Amino acid sequence: MTQHVRSAIVTGAAAGIGLAIAQRLARAGIAVAIADRDRAGAAAAAAALAADGHRACAIGVDVTSPAEVEAMVAQTIAAFGRLDILVSNAGIAGVHGFLDQPLDHWNAVLAVNLTGVMLCGQAAARAMVRQSSGRIVNIASISGIRAGIGRTAYGTSKAAVIHLTRQMALELGPLGITANAVAPGPVDTAMAQAVHTAETRAAYARLIPMHRYGRPDEIAAAVLFLASEEASYVNGQTLCVDGGFAAAGIVASDVAGSPPPAG
Repeated sequence: MTQHVRSAIVTGAAAGIGLAIAQRLARAGIAVAIADRDRAGAAAAAAALAADGHRACAIGVDVTSPAEVEAMVAQTIAAFGRLDILVSNAGIAGVHGFLDQPLDHWNAVLAVNLTGVMLCGQAAARAMVRQSSGRIVNIASISGIRAGIGRTAYGTSKAAVIHLTRQMALELGPLGITANAVAPGPVDTAMAQAVHTAETRAAYARLIPMHRYGRPDEIAAAVLFLASEEASYVNGQTLCVDGGFAAAGIVASDVAGSPPPAG
């Protein structure tokens, strides 16, 4: 009996972490729909995957639009015959302190980062229910676990994504669909390189036990695991891929009782 080729949607996949995820899934033999509001970027990414011998298609989508999200799922099924994996990665950010948080920015961030995840999850799960199987992986953030200056809207949206993931796991688990989240720490994407100041980078390097930013492919590897058959009994979890940032407390090296350095 011929085994079907698994297929996936990755939102926000025209660049950055989303593109790395799409590439990693494609290399694992999964057909990938590159979904992004940047239609030209999505088309270029899908064409590059296809040129390397992978099955890929491009879909323009605004994840805050129920109609466009439904069309995205329908187009994926039309292209690949079924939908096995959804990776909700699309998101927007911005830096505003709590006292100065503009309402329009708050609403925009929650619309994309939270409502978009709900809409994509609903549409994908309705398709997955028909085959009694599926994997949903939502991209949260370490900012949804640890508060940060200027992250009022972004951090709150990602904290809500973590809880929404648990809600999905509870209700979709009995239907054969798992839902998990990946919470990246700081990742060395082109966007981070453009907006993180030298002071910000130095602060992260000091606070992260591994003393470096993550790479997009390291986030993609975690997503691939959660989307795989090896993770069949993992449900409702948030996997921090952050070099130990969420686990770290005091970082001074002269704390009484600290073990001597090795070597």
